[in-house]
Amino acid sequence: MSRRALRRLRGEQRGQEPLGPGALQFVLHDDDDVEEECPKRGPGGRRPRGAGKEGVRVNNRFELINIEDLDEAPGVNGERTDCLLVDAVVSGNKRRAQSGHSESTRGGDTADTAVPSEQSNACSKLRKKKRKQKNKKNAGETSNGLEDIDRILERIEDASGASRPGPPPLSAKKHVLYVEHRHLNPDTELKRYFGARAVLGEQRPRQRQRMYPKCTWLTTPKSTWPRYTKPGLSMRLLESRKGRSAFAFEHSEEYQQTQHKFLAAVESMEPNNIVVLLQSSPYHVDSLLQLSDACRFQDDQETARDLVERALYSMECAFHPLFSLTSGTCRLDYRRPENRSFYLALYKQMSFLEKRGCPRTALEYCKLILSLEPDEDPLCMLLLIDHLALRARSYEYLIRLFEEWEAHRNLSQLPNFAFSVPLAYFLLSQQADLSEQEVISAREEACVRIQQALTMFPGVLMPLLEYCSVRPDATVATHHFFGPDAEISQPPALSQLVSLYLGRSHFLWKEPATMSWLEENVHKVLQAVDAGDPAVEACESRRKVLYQRAPRNIHRHVVLSEIKEAVAALPPDVTTQSVLGFDPLPPLDTIYSYVRPERLSPVSHGNTIALFFRSLLPNYTVEGERPEDGGPGGLHRDQGLNRLMLAVRDMMANFHFHDLEVLPEEHPEGDGEWD
Repeated sequence: MSRRALRRLRGEQRGQEPLGPGALQFVLHDDDDVEEECPKRGPGGRRPRGAGKEGVRVNNRFELINIEDLDEAPGVNGERTDCLLVDAVVSGNKRRAQSGHSESTRGGDTADTAVPSEQSNACSKLRKKKRKQKNKKNAGETSNGLEDIDRILERIEDASGASRPGPPPLSAKKHVLYVEHRHLNPDTELKRYFGARAVLGEQRPRQRQRMYPKCTWLTTPKSTWPRYTKPGLSMRLLESRKGRSAFAFEHSEEYQQTQHKFLAAVESMEPNNIVVLLQSSPYHVDSLLQLSDACRFQDDQETARDLVERALYSMECAFHPLFSLTSGTCRLDYRRPENRSFYLALYKQMSFLEKRGCPRTALEYCKLILSLEPDEDPLCMLLLIDHLALRARSYEYLIRLFEEWEAHRNLSQLPNFAFSVPLAYFLLSQQADLSEQEVISAREEACVRIQQALTMFPGVLMPLLEYCSVRPDATVATHHFFGPDAEISQPPALSQLVSLYLGRSHFLWKEPATMSWLEENVHKVLQAVDAGDPAVEACESRRKVLYQRAPRNIHRHVVLSEIKEAVAALPPDVTTQSVLGFDPLPPLDTIYSYVRPERLSPVSHGNTIALFFRSLLPNYTVEGERPEDGGPGGLHRDQGLNRLMLAVRDMMANFHFHDLEVLPEEHPEGDGEWD
């Protein structure tokens, strides 16, 4: 006979063994209440029918100790039953300790050994159900709590007043010169164009190597570079005022000595001397930039770009901990020679990125350069930022920059902004994701601004059409407003700005739709001119007053741009002076932190023969004139004389005399033809 049949004959049910007098039984109802009840049995010790539907009776009182919502159960008369439950559990523990295992194993029946496992399974199911209900309840309470916090914050903002000055909210627009780190990496833009697999190939993810101690944003160190050692370059904080921090690079004594050797190598006009210097100082910034120019002139673009990246890495490793590339509040004074190398390295890297086909990354570098000193703009990046924004198709950014800076910078007086902003509006109106109203508004704004630009700068139209290989119609070609006089009569400074803009951005106007839109507005301008619009005379008078002479930063920008048309328009006082690649047109109010020691002038010796040979051989130098020899010129006079004699012998050996051909005798007067 089975165990279940034996229990039925005895009138017992599984899990309903008597627990002794005064024992508590806990009933868990569906309404999550915990109650104390006395055991109710029918005749013969059976439970009445329907009792199992009211709740699940648990025999083992200790299973309820770890129930999570036990402390949340309400008691009688609305009072919590925490204390009653704890007392009941403690008393049950005492009784169980006194009775031992005799009650649980009464009658020697081994069939009850399976009871605890089934009871634990039932309790575990109850716990899971309780947890689910509690999680739902907590989730609702959490969401309600967050909503309450939002309401409290809104009330605080309304009560305290939004007019109180403070940091802008997170939802506010970012600063117009805000730089994003991810856009400083050209791989980010190339991945968007060609995909990650085409850009990265099968190479493994970049790993940080021990030989390069710092992870940088401007460039990625390469395994082919020399092992990095601190070259003596550092940065210090000068002052912090009104939310802006001024920094400056510093040269150690060792770096200053290297800088003096570099200047001597530049004066020798021999690139090999710079190569020798880089062997001992592989991370000297000015040497890297100068050698990069030499490689670029020899069409070695890969090496030139690699040298510029190494210079950027050297300078970024020297950053001050508070110096930020992205905040737009860190300043570097261009009047300090130590800071100029960083400007030039960023400009050269930006030029390489543009040629590489990464205009979005180049735009980010342009914003970075402009943010270092936006008021003075030493490299005049405002003449370039519009071009990069159009190439990167950042039309909204260009329009926003113009709207925010027009009031205090008069950007409309620059030909590049006068023509680029209406072009941005026109290209924006051609995008498919705009509504019909936005398209109409952008097109109208574009037409108004291009007409203003043509009225203010009439000398731009004919050269632009010539660049685009477009022949104007007879009405435009024969009209005096856009004729040759418009280009000839404009001031030299304005001609330089126009040549710079057309030489750089003329290809942006070659699209047929753009040219048709331009032609339509040109005819409207001619109609206004023929009607005697007073705005035409006002623009002519402003041209004569505003563009008398270009500032020095514009000349510096033209030199760096290397645009032939703009360089040809430079004034004679700029073209006649020597322009150094590592420091083009330095500011007249330069702030020097240290001075280069004076070198002995060769004129002071009065050695006429040495001066003569130096005019023939620019690299010739008398040994006594070299300060690094450690003594005055007279100590090595014999060596200098021997070197002079060797130079004379070399020069005489290169002279060759050729016999002149004699005219034939029958033509003594030289009337005949030469053989």
